[in-house]
Amino acid sequence: MAEDNPKSTVMKAGVDDAKWYWLAEGWAPGGHIREVDFDAHMRGVDPLFEGIKIIDCDTHFTEPADLWTSHAPAAMKDKMPHVRRIDGADQWFVGDKHFGSIGGNVIAKDRNKLLGRLAFQNYDQIDPGSYLVAPRLAQMDAMGVWGQICFQNGGVTQVGSLLGLGDEPLAVAITEIYNDACKERMDESGGRINCMGTLPYWDKDLMNKEMRRIADMGLKGITLPDRPERVDSSSAYVGPDGKVSPFWAEVFEICNDQGIPLNYHLNASLDANSAIWDNLGFDQKLPIHALLHHVGCAATLSNFMVSGILDTFPKLKIGLIESGMGWVPFWLEAMEHQLDEFRTRENRGLKMRPKEYFKQHFWVSYWFEDYAPKHMLEEIGVDRVMFETDYPHPTSLYPGVQDKLVETLGQHDYATRKRVLQENAAELYNLPI
Repeated sequence: MAEDNPKSTVMKAGVDDAKWYWLAEGWAPGGHIREVDFDAHMRGVDPLFEGIKIIDCDTHFTEPADLWTSHAPAAMKDKMPHVRRIDGADQWFVGDKHFGSIGGNVIAKDRNKLLGRLAFQNYDQIDPGSYLVAPRLAQMDAMGVWGQICFQNGGVTQVGSLLGLGDEPLAVAITEIYNDACKERMDESGGRINCMGTLPYWDKDLMNKEMRRIADMGLKGITLPDRPERVDSSSAYVGPDGKVSPFWAEVFEICNDQGIPLNYHLNASLDANSAIWDNLGFDQKLPIHALLHHVGCAATLSNFMVSGILDTFPKLKIGLIESGMGWVPFWLEAMEHQLDEFRTRENRGLKMRPKEYFKQHFWVSYWFEDYAPKHMLEEIGVDRVMFETDYPHPTSLYPGVQDKLVETLGQHDYATRKRVLQENAAELYNLPI
């Protein structure tokens, strides 16, 4: 008799998740410095986009070295995440537990760009705009970007590592301080820098409390894992009965009712390493690693479409961040065919077809692509596509942001340019512009 495999496919969260959030080889000495003609490339807004408040929907704000120690209550200050410099490399620690590097930072203090590595080693080497508000705004002005949506850079808030501390009040305080800092940056920047909140999703009551606080603070979105069940005390989005898990019901309800978007960043889904051959070198693996994560974005989209969650919460907004866009028509066409052949919609009582769910619930972003923004906007939906730079990460568009926009959107009419560069992100993130 044939039997279903009872094992879960999820890789469980671990205490070293933060430590390995960025590969040690990625911030090892070496790489190649690309010299940047800053004045030529970073010239502000191109005349084609005058009057458009360009919103960069995927950037990263490197956590300052004193983020937690400067915000902690006196009784917890000595326990908080702090930076130690080890052999020239700045590393996060909580107590004596290693929480990894400071993140992907390839823009140098002298404005040049590091290639062939994931990051410089320490704060002294990197552009202050990576971690300070005022220099960040100056970089944005030079790029011709009005606003940015920002995600974490280091791995300090990784839930597996926080739970590994064995100190829940400390783990909660680390999460809350991170979110408080998001609010501070938003206020200091006049609403131009909007960092996405994070949740203590290992505990339902703690998570719901922080979700309500995030909503009250006015943060413009939250970042979620694709597989929260990696944490044993958490829950999958869908329960064993095939319905929305009660664990997540209040978070989804708040986001549905208040229009707060869920964000699934590029590395939220798949373990790309499982598909890459052994014995390839670092520079051989990394391009494949990055590309496989786009498939992960497609998997997140598909899981939501077949789950019934979008029927229960019909106003839920989902940003697939650093997703790319060119794969979308193929994937939606494939989903339509597969769901028809397997009668998934009929079997599960789904209210929409995949293309309809996409049009109502999802946004995608592009940065390196040429063909898709030139030729596929109508097919994907001009109101579903956003622009990003991924600053200050490796493969980011720095420098030459405006050159890329002229190349990819210059042939479209002004209304289309404004829709892609401003209005779509403003609608997803409820930006008051």
